[in-house]
Amino acid sequence: MNTVWFSSNLSPAHWSHLHSLKMFNSCGVSKFYHSKALTSPYPGSNIERSQVPEDKVDWLTEWKDYNPVEYTSVSVLAGPKWADPQLSDKNFSPTFNERDGEVERRSLNGLYVVENGRPRNPAGRTGLIGRGLLGRWGPNHAADPIVTRWKRDRSGNKIAHPVTGKNILQFVAIKRRDCGEWAIPGGMVDPGEKISATLKREFGEEALNSLQKSPKEKEELEKQLHRLFSQEPFVVYRGYVDDPRNTDNAWMETEAVNYHDESGETMDNLPLEAGDDAGKVKWVDISEKLKLYANHSYFIKLVTEKRGAHWSEDPGPECHE
Repeated sequence: MNTVWFSSNLSPAHWSHLHSLKMFNSCGVSKFYHSKALTSPYPGSNIERSQVPEDKVDWLTEWKDYNPVEYTSVSVLAGPKWADPQLSDKNFSPTFNERDGEVERRSLNGLYVVENGRPRNPAGRTGLIGRGLLGRWGPNHAADPIVTRWKRDRSGNKIAHPVTGKNILQFVAIKRRDCGEWAIPGGMVDPGEKISATLKREFGEEALNSLQKSPKEKEELEKQLHRLFSQEPFVVYRGYVDDPRNTDNAWMETEAVNYHDESGETMDNLPLEAGDDAGKVKWVDISEKLKLYANHSYFIKLVTEKRGAHWSEDPGPECHE
């Protein structure tokens, strides 16, 4: 086995963000585990993953009989500009754990293992090797803009939840065309693109249909978006995403950032219109009852904590150290 191990440069606080992907107990203590990255069939295919029991997800748990299925989508193998070649390609020699030309191959969660020339998913086994639908070997970087406002009545007053008394927050959600689930209107970071530019571009394309606007409409849209996206953002989360497209060798990472329209005036002037990968777009009331794509619900929960907004009617049990 030709294994290269890199120690992580993350502090324990950063690791807790990564660990909190799934599997909370009643007191919010979590363990390092992904679940959506284990589901079958693999999205957009009839490929069944090899089953991975919960106690075998961790790479540190020895499993000599582990026999993952290999799958990379035809759309990826066709060689679009957003995808890497196969590792067997003699002209392709990626530099993992570094910025590789314009392609960011560093993980937001620190250094990852490269085994037999293939990057290894830091969250554990998935039952599938290859890249599936993902273009890059290793981390595939996305950006998720969470645009929020307070829910208000016709007089403009904030509406509080009748049980908790906390004000209700709303966010712009899109319905994904690929799976029909509601999600944050994010997308992939283009090579060499700054995260801040991706956040604004993706929101414009997916929630405002900016690609279909006339030059004059685009100019007006750009002014309004600048007002919203020039404020000091709240970085909600940076790191690994428990995504159904993940494999042992390719995985999603994101930077989820909240832009809050406190007065609601900026977003009032931006008519929502689905575009790009979105089937529908609308303002959604935030609560724990939301069922969203990947681990987007977790990101939304963090926003409510930051803004002091309503999340759950159940305060939960008291937890003691």
